[in-house]
Amino acid sequence: MINIFQARKIVTMNPSNPTATHVAVSDGRIIGVGSYEDLAGWGEHTLIDDFRDRVLLPGFVEGHSHATEGVFWQFTYCGSFARTDPNGRLWPGVKTARELLDHLAQAETATHDSVAPVTGWGLDPTHLGCGPIHRSQLDQVSRQRPIGVMHASVHILNVNTRALELAGLMRQGIDHEGIPLDSDGYPTGELKGPGAYGPVAPFVGFDTTRQLSDPEGLRAFGRLCIRKGVTTATDLANPLPADTVARMRDVIDAADYPVRLVPFCLFQGAAASPFCERFKGLVQEGSERLRIAGIKVLLDGSIQGFSARLRWPGYYNGAPNGLWYTSPHQLKELLLIALGEDLLLHIHVNGDEAIGLALDLIEEALHERPRRDHRITLQHCQMADAAQFRRMKALGLCANLFVNHLFFWGDQHHATTIGPERAARINACATAIANGIPLSIHCDAPVTPLDPLFTAWCAVNRKTATGRVLGAEERLNVADALQAVTLGSAYTLRLDHEIGTIECGKRADFAVLEDDPTEADPARLNEVPVWGTVQGGRIFPASEA
Repeated sequence: MINIFQARKIVTMNPSNPTATHVAVSDGRIIGVGSYEDLAGWGEHTLIDDFRDRVLLPGFVEGHSHATEGVFWQFTYCGSFARTDPNGRLWPGVKTARELLDHLAQAETATHDSVAPVTGWGLDPTHLGCGPIHRSQLDQVSRQRPIGVMHASVHILNVNTRALELAGLMRQGIDHEGIPLDSDGYPTGELKGPGAYGPVAPFVGFDTTRQLSDPEGLRAFGRLCIRKGVTTATDLANPLPADTVARMRDVIDAADYPVRLVPFCLFQGAAASPFCERFKGLVQEGSERLRIAGIKVLLDGSIQGFSARLRWPGYYNGAPNGLWYTSPHQLKELLLIALGEDLLLHIHVNGDEAIGLALDLIEEALHERPRRDHRITLQHCQMADAAQFRRMKALGLCANLFVNHLFFWGDQHHATTIGPERAARINACATAIANGIPLSIHCDAPVTPLDPLFTAWCAVNRKTATGRVLGAEERLNVADALQAVTLGSAYTLRLDHEIGTIECGKRADFAVLEDDPTEADPARLNEVPVWGTVQGGRIFPASEA
């Protein structure tokens, strides 16, 4: 059965055949791209003209996201920016600490179970104009229920006194760098990093084992993807505990699931050899739409949470340096195994000190175990300078830059975290391309909203929430930005032979747009409407998501 899709324009991202009007599809794959006359020669077919007034691009590939975005919408949204949920409802932002507490109090009142937790997400105190949220503030909402609010970065969790009591942490003298103590020796309620908040998380509603494969959460994530033109998305830090893959497949392999999900198995503080053996077994449990692709390493924390590792002179406001999540020894051991066995490795690095350490260890490992086309990718890599990009090129690395940060935290980076000079080169896309680095850009949902056209807009305009342009010299043109959210992301996932362009032999994955982003005003790139997606030849209108 051959379907020929007609469009006003098809932007293929294939340089040898950049535009067309028709694409022929059979069994979920593209058999030809060109004019109707070109494709009719394939034989008996059905002409689908639903898109005759619309524009097709390769399905957007989100190279750094987390499927738990779908689960988080089951909780109370506490972010400072208005945000649209999987059902299309727009939620207003929380602007002050008082509004945050009122918001949580409303959620507490609506929760009829007297011992059930109050769970929030999306918090960032730097947007509220206040310091860290203290447990005593959350105690104002409830002293009987456990309360937990996850930061937007997902690197910090704020909890009340009851939550600390349930986890056995409401005591003096705890010696953990991720658990700040008050003047009386008790925890403040701010827990920095998964190692610190892990013991408390289940008591405040973050049951990771269940949520990683929650059916409704996965379906909600799929609806978000349709609305934003995404046909392949990563789940880029999933520990994949026992039976998780099987539960995920029950949802994702269903005939109506709209996305190819690409989980990366999370490595943090583990022995590399048994971890890699388990990972290789997990790869075999995947399917066409559930690709167990690689290993994700957390090296440091977040810049706006002051848990990223920065080189001298450190944080602009004098805050102490951040946290190491994985030791050099552990990462080096993992690198040697990954290079020896050709396992795909993506490394989370935010601060320039963490980037430097990763480069040093990769260079050592490649000297011991050389490998071509390893596609090791530095994720976020926000503070990389020109010298570090040159080293990345020499080592054959890819970069996936977190350009959404420019809008959501650019003003805070300029004024508070890293200061004007370093903020101007944060997420330096133009420098990366000038140095020949294979480039992807991303949203890190749920940290920022899943929306590749908005991500491309951030890279093209580099505007903060207040309209400040951060580093005009680092702006991308529209063509490079669109490539970064299609073929660029596919390349970092080792899927560029299957997706990322519209050409013969690839998967029939398309973003269906109402207008042509290549002809849009670059300042309004984020406003191009998305009609929906075609994934594996199956049509998914956003209006029905």
